[in-house]
Amino acid sequence: MNEEIGNIAGEIWKFLNENGPASVNKITTETGIGRNEIHRALGWLAREEKVSFETNGRTETISLV
Repeated sequence: MNEEIGNIAGEIWKFLNENGPASVNKITTETGIGRNEIHRALGWLAREEKVSFETNGRTETISLV
């Protein structure tokens, strides 16, 4: 499972690198990755200090550090 989470983290990093900051909804819709998998992978990326989170109103945006 760790390898799968790492691979998904790589896909999310690539998506954010190519498209800029995005919400979880946008990442889910545009990549086809399930919401649970995205949350696990974002935890991985956050632990490695690769992403930051910003909340504006009700929307949380994820961006690369």
